[in-house]
Amino acid sequence: MRKGPLWKPVSVAVLWAVALSLVGGLATDIGPWYRALSKPAWQPPDWLFGPVWTTIYLLCVIAAVRAWRSDVLRPGRGALLAAFGVNGVANVLWSVLFFNQRRPDWALMEVGLLWLSILVMVVVAGRRDRMAGALLLPYLAWVSFASVLNATIVRLNPPFGG
Repeated sequence: MRKGPLWKPVSVAVLWAVALSLVGGLATDIGPWYRALSKPAWQPPDWLFGPVWTTIYLLCVIAAVRAWRSDVLRPGRGALLAAFGVNGVANVLWSVLFFNQRRPDWALMEVGLLWLSILVMVVVAGRRDRMAGALLLPYLAWVSFASVLNATIVRLNPPFGG
């Protein structure tokens, strides 16, 4: 692990995670439209999503900091920043499509991009620090589960956008 001031990468990673959670949270409206959707019996309760996402963001922060500090070559950091940046956009875009635009069908198509962006993060961070890559695996697992949930919601409900 590379030495140097820890507060800088931690501050950047925490600010990025907080910004993403705020923007994603603002795009997530669990109001009458969402409550009226037919959902499978195996869907987790709504209260569980907050703690799960908080844990995922915390693991992402730790992974990002570990990978950043392990990468002694500054040019290699560009790939790390790009991976986390693309993932952040894909993460927020899913919420916008599903909740704000009320298009779970579009969100289902976009979730493939989100899933791939997490896989790229796992690989890019894992090349720098194996533990950093491993810390991102719960995120990949959660989005895999959420993809199945998204697909089930699309199947259980009438066509969207009509």
